Amino acid sequence: MTQVYGTVIVGGGSAGSVLANRLSARGTHDVLLLEAGIDTPPGHEPPELLDSYAGRLFFNPHFDWPDLRVTTQAPRAGEEAASRPPLRKYTQARVLGGGSAINGQLFNRGAPTDYREWEARGATGWSWDDVLPYFRKVECDLDCDGPLHGKHGRIPVSRVPREHWTGLSSAFAGACKEAGYAYLPDQNGEFVEGYFPVAFNNQAERRVSAAMGYLDADVRRRTNLKIMTGTHVTRLLFEGTRCVGVKAVANGQELEFRGREVILSCGAIHTPAHLLRAGIGPVEHLQGMGIPVLAASEGVGRGLMDHPSIGLSSFCRPGARMNGLTRRHFQVALRYSSGLPGVPAGDMFCAALSKSAWHAVGQRIASMLLFVNKTYSETGHVRLASRDPMAEPEVAFNLLSDPRDLRRLMDGFRKAAALQASGPLRAVTDKPFPSAFSERVRNISQITVKNRILTSIGAALMDGPAPLRHYMIDHHVVDGFTFEQLMRDDEALEAFVRKEAIGVWHASCSCRMGGEDDPLAVVDPHGRVKGVQALRVVDASIFPVVPCANTNFPTLMAAEKIADTLLASPEIS
Repeated sequence: MTQVYGTVIVGGGSAGSVLANRLSARGTHDVLLLEAGIDTPPGHEPPELLDSYAGRLFFNPHFDWPDLRVTTQAPRAGEEAASRPPLRKYTQARVLGGGSAINGQLFNRGAPTDYREWEARGATGWSWDDVLPYFRKVECDLDCDGPLHGKHGRIPVSRVPREHWTGLSSAFAGACKEAGYAYLPDQNGEFVEGYFPVAFNNQAERRVSAAMGYLDADVRRRTNLKIMTGTHVTRLLFEGTRCVGVKAVANGQELEFRGREVILSCGAIHTPAHLLRAGIGPVEHLQGMGIPVLAASEGVGRGLMDHPSIGLSSFCRPGARMNGLTRRHFQVALRYSSGLPGVPAGDMFCAALSKSAWHAVGQRIASMLLFVNKTYSETGHVRLASRDPMAEPEVAFNLLSDPRDLRRLMDGFRKAAALQASGPLRAVTDKPFPSAFSERVRNISQITVKNRILTSIGAALMDGPAPLRHYMIDHHVVDGFTFEQLMRDDEALEAFVRKEAIGVWHASCSCRMGGEDDPLAVVDPHGRVKGVQALRVVDASIFPVVPCANTNFPTLMAAEKIADTLLASPEIS
C-alpha cells in the first residue's frame, strides 16, 4: 500500500537531519526521512563515528559510497585522451548524518564576502546579514561568546585547549608567529588573517554529527516523523510536472512513498544525478542518455566545485606526536591572503596535521594541508554514466581550471616550505617531502590486518637511524617528486601541483540557486526546482559558489534557513 506524507526527504545527511527535525516539530505535519546508509541511533552509534579522529572513516565502505570514482584535475588543452587525469576514489558519506558523521569535524562559516557574492549571483536573501542568524541558530559554542555566536543550537562547537596541543601543533603556531601572523582565539569571529585553534563540531572528545544533534531520542519519538535507513531511492515520481513522491528499494523490496512535497538532500554528486534521471537537466545530455525531457535546466550538474588542495609532509619526531590528550589529529590552522589582485583577504588555508593516517607510519608523518579557500575553478560537472539508478554518475571536478588556483597552490607550497624551515618546526620534524595521494597511499590506508603489520614494520624502521629513515621515505613514500627538486625547479613544482592537487571532499554548487533570469540556476532562493512543482533541493549543491569554509556548517545553515521558509508556508500547518 502506498504511504502518503506531508514531506518526503531524500537523504539523511547534514541538511536532511535538520529538515527532518524542524519540519516534524509541528505534530500535524508528517515527515518521512529516507537514507541509503546505516542508522546511528542514540546510545548505539558506531564507535568510529564518535571518535574525534576521523582517519578510520575515510574510504570506509561501511560509511561511504564504495564505488564512487571521480576525476579531480582539469584536462590540459591538447592533452591526449590516454593521458587524461585518472579516476580517484572520492569519499561521500552513506550514513545517517552524512558528511557530518565522517568528516574532519572542522566547523567554520566562511567570509562575509562569500555570502555577499551569493546574493550578487542571484541568491536573494542570502547575504551575510541574512545567514548569520542561522549560523547562530545551528551552534552552541562552548568557548566563544558575543553577537557572532550561538549558545543554544543543537551542534556543540569547541576547540582543543592550548595545553592539549601536540608538540607539532605548538611548533606550527610558533612558526606562524615568527612569520608575523597574529593569533586569533576565535576562527569564527572577525574574518581576518592569522593562526587559530580550529573549531570542531565536537564535545568532550566526541563527534556530534547532524544526526546526533538533530535526531536525538526525543525527536525520534515524534509520531509524525519516520526515519528509514538502508533505503535507496531509485526514482522521482511525477504527475505532469508535479513531483508526487519517490520509488525506493529497501531490503530487496521495491517501495513507493507519496508526499505533498519532496526534498532532495543527497549532496552535490547524487542530487543532480536524481534530477537527471528524472528528466530535469541539460537537453542534449538527457537526449543522449535516452531520457525524456521533463524540464530543460542547463545548470543541473554544472559548476561542481571543491577546494583544491596539496600537502607538505615530514617525519614527526617522537616528542611532537599525538600525546594522548586529544584524539583530534590537528588543532591549529592558518588563514592567510595570497595578495593576488582582486582576490579577497583570507583566500588561503593551511592546517598542521600531527599524523597523516590511522596506521603506524601515519602516526610518524606530520603534514601541512594547504587548500585554496577562495577558489575560482568552477567548471566541474556531474553527468549520468548510465540510466541505472544504482550506478554512480560521471564526476569531473576540473580543479585548477582557473590559473589563479594553480598559481596560489604553487606559492602556497613555497610558503609552507618556509614555515617548515623555521626554527620551531625544524626542531620537531625531519626530512620534508611533498605529499602524494597516490594509489599506493590509498591502498595502504585500507584498514586491514596486513596493512597494520606492514606499517608497524615500516614505522619501526623510520624511528631508526636518520639515513635509514631517509631511505624509507625516498623509496617507499615519496612519489616522483622530491622536496629539493620542487624548491629549485618551478616547472617541477607546477607539474607536482597539477598531478597531486585533490579536493577536500567539499563537493558543492552543482544545482546552484539564482534568479529567474539566470539560465544556469537550478533552484530559486527557497530551494524550489525550476520548471517543476513540489520539488526542492536543500544541500551543498545549491551554493552559488563554494564559500571559504569547510562545507558542513554552511550546509546546516542553509537547511535551517530553508526550513524556516517552509514552516512559514501554508503547506505546513
